[in-house]
Amino acid sequence: MSAELPYRLIATDLDGTLLRSDDTVSERTRAALRRVTALGASHIIVTGRAVPWTKHILDSLDYKGLAVCAQGAQVYHAGEHRLLTSVTLDRQLAGLALAKIEAEVGPLYLAASRDGMDGDVLVGPGYRIQEGPLPAIPITDAAELWAAPLNKLYLQHPGLGDDGLAEVARAVAGDLVGVTMAGPGIVELLPLGLSKATGLSLAARRLGMKAADTIAFGDMPNDIPMFGWAAHGVAMANAHPALKAVADEVTTSNEEDGIADVLDRLYA
Repeated sequence: MSAELPYRLIATDLDGTLLRSDDTVSERTRAALRRVTALGASHIIVTGRAVPWTKHILDSLDYKGLAVCAQGAQVYHAGEHRLLTSVTLDRQLAGLALAKIEAEVGPLYLAASRDGMDGDVLVGPGYRIQEGPLPAIPITDAAELWAAPLNKLYLQHPGLGDDGLAEVARAVAGDLVGVTMAGPGIVELLPLGLSKATGLSLAARRLGMKAADTIAFGDMPNDIPMFGWAAHGVAMANAHPALKAVADEVTTSNEEDGIADVLDRLYA
């Protein structure tokens, strides 16, 4: 029966996409996902959050499948509470990239996500955590950021906006690290070549799926590579204009069951 489905793999971002602003998933969207998975489709979560900032949400949703975390750096088995793969940021390259960016725009506010199932998020002076009341450790010495393996580095600038900062970072350091904008106030440096698309393709292969089997939902520029990989990309009504520009369609917002609207239509 699954061969008759329009898409066998449903990839959803979390923040601004599957989750509402209060970090919950509506009963209608839950029901739509239950129905299509009962028909034989697989649902996979693909998020910029690293595992420590994701696993409690997956547990609250009783989600047992694979999750692609940390912009593709981590593949996590939620049912087994096990990290299957992890890619770390070359700290020497990241330090060089950071120096080049600061030479261009001046001092930055910094945070970093340490690798692992329980990796800490370290937050330097001035950096504003954007993703709600999530666990983070304030630091005063920037050298602490580099003391252990990292998945990614977060950047903020006292004057530049997110799009402007990401543009400068790509221009001066894009040959050293990946640069993405994952949400308001969330510009990130990643291992070069890493994206949600690379993580999703790896997880999809574990499920016996391909790009042609996949419909993807998202809301931010970090979802652009995932849309480029998947057969069909759906942007939420609340999505960043850059993502809407490359989407195959735009649905209603995350607050208005945008995912359910599409699934109910396609899997009628």
